[in-house]
Amino acid sequence: MPPEETLVGPPREGESWGLAEGDQIVPGLLALGPVGGGHDFEVLLGWDDHRHSLVVVKLVRPRLVDDVHVLRALAREARLVHDLSHPVIVRGFGVALDGPRPHLVLEHLEGPTVSRTVRRTGPLELHQLLPVAYQLASALQYLANEGVVHLDVKPGNVILGAPPRLVDLSIARSVEEAATVARPLGTDAYMAPEQCDPGGPPLGPAADVWGVGATLYEAASGLAPFPRSERFDPTTAEERF
Repeated sequence: MPPEETLVGPPREGESWGLAEGDQIVPGLLALGPVGGGHDFEVLLGWDDHRHSLVVVKLVRPRLVDDVHVLRALAREARLVHDLSHPVIVRGFGVALDGPRPHLVLEHLEGPTVSRTVRRTGPLELHQLLPVAYQLASALQYLANEGVVHLDVKPGNVILGAPPRLVDLSIARSVEEAATVARPLGTDAYMAPEQCDPGGPPLGPAADVWGVGATLYEAASGLAPFPRSERFDPTTAEERF
């Protein structure tokens, strides 16, 4: 299961590769169908012939294949998922930055996200909530020990399984890089105050603690921690859905 990112409305020209089930993404990697996407990336369920396994493929959108900033972001995410090793954090299986279709191959995880579960069946029961809280705290402590800040901990990036899994490191940064961020970065409903105010304290692991608190609040109550009318202005934030 990939992070829950979607585009509003039909794709514009250059936004989708238009791959159908069975089409070759690159040699040895077949498309099985779309599962999400965002402004810069198209996310597909794929089949990896080498691993003989389902995978998630994060493809740079056609109009951005030569965009240095997008490729740099993909390379950073690939480096993080390669270097990090924790049972709760999604794994990466390789990246291709050259060629006609730059992409990142990620672990495919079965199970619904916290946000989808809350929408469909309501708040989590205590016996469900406690393991999620414990496992997320474990993952965030590990990230802090490794000098990494996730910056987008939210219900849509937590997949319920045994154990729960934290996905989508697309805006994660090293602590040193995070401290230099000079613009709002994250998903507005779950952003720590310092993520909203570029002139505030530097970003660091505390921002992820805020994110997990907001995530658990929504999981326990079924309510967004900050309703839309109270959120940070999404026209000025780098918002991800």
